[in-house]
Amino acid sequence: MADFVDGTAFNHEQGNRARKLFAAVVLAALDDAIADDKKYGNGPEQIARWARSRDGREVLSCAGIDPNERVVQGLMEFVSRGVRTSVALSREESERRQVQAQADAEAA
Repeated sequence: MADFVDGTAFNHEQGNRARKLFAAVVLAALDDAIADDKKYGNGPEQIARWARSRDGREVLSCAGIDPNERVVQGLMEFVSRGVRTSVALSREESERRQVQAQADAEAA
């Protein structure tokens, strides 16, 4: 019984590691699309093409993201903002967005 529990815990941990690896691939694809957007102006179209492709859908699924059209629209919107993923995921950016949201709420 203990072997079964250890094996299940190990498999669960391996699954989490694989999911994080594929999530990193998604973040890299977003950064590449942002770079394309700054250089060529076609970043949202590039990420949409990738996310709708067979490989893109597979990577999104393995990352734990449902590869539907709503997700594609969200990825396109993220790329059009032009904020790199490392910056967008930082604490400073989160705090800045929160302050901006409060200021917008007070102005309304």
